[in-house]
Amino acid sequence: MTMCSVMEQILDLARWAPSGDNTQPWRFEILGERHLVVQGFDTRDQVVYDLQGRASQLALGGLLETLEIAAQGRGWRCEIRRREDLPETQPTFDVKFSDTLAEPHPLEAVIRTRVTNRRAFSRRPLGLQERSALEASVGAGYRVVWLDGKVMLRHMARLLFANAGIRLTTPEAYEVHKVIIEWDSQFSQDRIPDQAVGLDPVALRLMRWAMQSWGRVDFLNRYLGGTLLPRLQLDVWPALNCAAHFVIVAEGLLQTVDDYVAGGRAMQRFWLTATHLGLQFQPEMTPLIFASYIYNNVAFSRTPRSLEQARRLTNALESLIGEEACRQAVYLGRVGFGSAPTARSLRLPLDRLILSVSTEP
Repeated sequence: MTMCSVMEQILDLARWAPSGDNTQPWRFEILGERHLVVQGFDTRDQVVYDLQGRASQLALGGLLETLEIAAQGRGWRCEIRRREDLPETQPTFDVKFSDTLAEPHPLEAVIRTRVTNRRAFSRRPLGLQERSALEASVGAGYRVVWLDGKVMLRHMARLLFANAGIRLTTPEAYEVHKVIIEWDSQFSQDRIPDQAVGLDPVALRLMRWAMQSWGRVDFLNRYLGGTLLPRLQLDVWPALNCAAHFVIVAEGLLQTVDDYVAGGRAMQRFWLTATHLGLQFQPEMTPLIFASYIYNNVAFSRTPRSLEQARRLTNALESLIGEEACRQAVYLGRVGFGSAPTARSLRLPLDRLILSVSTEP
């Protein structure tokens, strides 16, 4: 087996790392037999949920963590350095490989099966083993805040209902939502297939009709309660039906690219561990994103109502987890027991992600 084929095997696994709306903000250059460059980018110019580039930086952290796990399984270890001379919008990493005698990583087996599940889970609570393994997975510098039990699940359902009101009535969010769904699909290489969204067929048809224009969305929202059905199906019902919601919290404020990349690595360890334990998983990131915009005075919308709703949402989240945890939060989601989804996002093929290959040493 050639060195290049080993690296391609590693990349073929690493590309399954998660990213917001399946944007996959990375491309690869193979500069030598053991030298890889990960060219990152962000979507701040197109995506209202990534205006500071932080969502893309978290995703890149998840990619690097997955790459390191995959490399270990092939007898390689990674030395990863970010190129500090490049702008924040282009996080770029040199990855150099050397030999290791370590055993394959136990999480490698679930890299491809890790998936987002937007459906309701069982309400069966986490056992001590699951909870302890998830808490340990995030590593030093992070902790996990749990939101579980009937009362807390109801609080989270109310919070996510309010959060969905922002997502579904903000014009800038519509510009994202209208392009991220691949219709009539069970799988999608670069978007979210409609069958994985989590809506029933009636609600899905209504959403497809509305997404043809902002005017249709606005009409439904103003006169026909157009947000009620998706909010109930996509937010309230799943929030009530899970083992727990969780927040991964850093020991300090996340301020730099490196902070968010490291946070993304912790996120991926948690998610892969959840999959290894047989748990289903769904990210619930937009409350944290809106809170970050409030803390950093980012006017994410031209609509004053959306900005005010985000302020109230941030206050509600602080009341649940505390202001410090809210300001230092890395990731928010829910976990639980249940069946794996039959529809999911796939990834771009590796030949579309590798920009160039060099055999120079």
